[in-house]
Formats: sequence, structure tokens, C-alpha cells
Amino acid sequence: MLKDDVLKLISREKSYISGETISHKLGVSRAAVNTAVKTLREEGYGIDSSTKKGYLLISSPDILSKGSVSVYLPDNRSGDLLVFDSVDSTNNVLKDLASKGAVSGTVVIADQQTGGKGRRGRSFASPSGAGIYLSYLFKPDSGFDKISDLTSWTAVAVSDAISSAYGLDSQIKWVNDLLMNRKKICGILTEVTVEGESGFIDTCIIGIGVNVNEDNFPPEISEIATSISMENGGKKFVRAELAAEIIRSMDKLAANWPEDPYYIERYRELNITTGSKITAFPQMTENGQGRTGKAIAINDDFSLKVEFDDGSTENLRSGEVSVRGLYGYT
Repeated sequence: MLKDDVLKLISREKSYISGETISHKLGVSRAAVNTAVKTLREEGYGIDSSTKKGYLLISSPDILSKGSVSVYLPDNRSGDLLVFDSVDSTNNVLKDLASKGAVSGTVVIADQQTGGKGRRGRSFASPSGAGIYLSYLFKPDSGFDKISDLTSWTAVAVSDAISSAYGLDSQIKWVNDLLMNRKKICGILTEVTVEGESGFIDTCIIGIGVNVNEDNFPPEISEIATSISMENGGKKFVRAELAAEIIRSMDKLAANWPEDPYYIERYRELNITTGSKITAFPQMTENGQGRTGKAIAINDDFSLKVEFDDGSTENLRSGEVSVRGLYGYT
């Protein structure tokens, strides 16, 4: 949309930019530029105008739009980016686009999801104006056996994006929950289709949900979930900046897949599960309870090495793990 292009030009200028310059760069009339600026003002952007100088961006609302995200991206990166006010699930939207030939690297972002999906069929709270709900299409040249690695790589990519955008540290709980102060700020859900004959991955839809500016959560998850804002004194963050950094970080992941020692090294550095007392599900005991033990190490394939209380040692590739001191587990 024209307003997105106008916003990008105005945002990147430290001083006034004339309407004539904007119209020339975009190949549109001055009247069209004026209309776009009016629309941006109606959305909450503070844009000063001067007859002799042109336009100057004074302030920006926390809006997720193609224009606001593209401000932080190279010009050639916004072509395969779609941003919606509300969808049922960004993963569902991207699945549909993939079935119609969308290219690897296509990104769908929504300000709100009405049917956000978490792991194991759980819902993922996705209110408007608070979080980032982003799905990334990846078509890797690798087999299904690498899929758990991809989810772990994504956790590293998102943690790095948070650091780049906001200068803040986060941690990883095995397998792929991102935490701040031992509470969850991000969930990752990877949905895969596989070629029947080759066993190679056809498409990966990587769904990423980040709690950015939420200030409260429903009682049933308030002991588990938090937001970046809540863990930083209520400060509000520009979501578009983080969304762009996640795209950059995921593009880097795609370029480096499937062999780059950085991701396992960084994953081990960020992981808080190792060294902790854990309960593993569905590693059940005879009475139907989860098995308890100690997380020893992250293996090279991102599996979790656990020494159980009965003295046995196993490498967990998937499943639920409760960590003592997290999420109500004591």
C-alpha cells in the first residue's frame, strides 16, 4: 500500500523530506502523498508538515503493519511479507499460501489471532496490540530426522532477535520455550509436511508467538507466562522492531541450515534446563506419574540427557519436561 511506502521513506529521514521528493521516489502524485500522510495521522502517527520543508515523523504508535515492519528491513525483503490485523492463526494462513506456491522465506504476521495454536493442541493467547504472532515458511533440504533441530535453532534465532532489538537477555527451557526471569515469554510451534517418497521435508511452517507488551494474563497461566514489558518495569516496546529482527534472524537461520555449530553452542549457553531437577512426561512410572531425575546435558542433536532417580540414563528427543523452580514445579 502507498501509505506503507510513504511511512518507510519518512521514518528513515532524520530531517524533513519534501512531498515532491516522496512523489518522485514513489512515482505518484503529490495529492496521493498527502492522502497517505492523512491516513497515517489517523492511525496515530505524529507527522509534522511544513510548506517549505515537507514532512517529519515526530512519533509512532505501536502498530504492526507492513509499513512499520518494513522500516527496519532492507527494501528487497518486504515483498514476501504479509501483515494482518486479525487472523485465526498465522500458521493456517501460511499453510494456505504454501499450498498455492508461496516461496521459502514468506512471512505472515498478525496483530491478533482468534485461534492461536500452541503445542499438543493447546491454545495460545493472542490479544490485539500486545504480542507478535509470526509464521515463517521454510523449505529446507533435509530429512524429517532434523526437525527437532530446526525448532531448537528457532529458539536461538528468536532469543538473538530479542537481544538485537531490545538489548535484553532471554533463556531457553528445553525444548523451545523462551523465558525471562524463569517465566515464559515465547512459544514456538513447527508444523511440517513431508514428501512421501523421499522422506525429505516439503514445507515447514514455523509459528512464533512473543509476549511483548501484555500487562496481565488470565489466572490459569499467570504463574507461567509473562511479557517482555512486565519483566522490564512496564516499559512498552516497539513490536515492529522486534518483528523485523525475528525475520532477519530467521533468514540467517535458513541460510545457515542445516550445519552451523553456532546454534548448538548458543543453545547450550541459553538453556536453563541442564543441571536442574526435572520431571519428564510421558516417561511414566508404574503409578502413572512422570519420571523424575536430573538433566545432565544437551547432546549434539539437541536431545536432553537425563539421569533418572532409578539410576538409568536416557536421551529425550521430545515430550514435556517440568523443571524445578519453573511453572509451579517445586
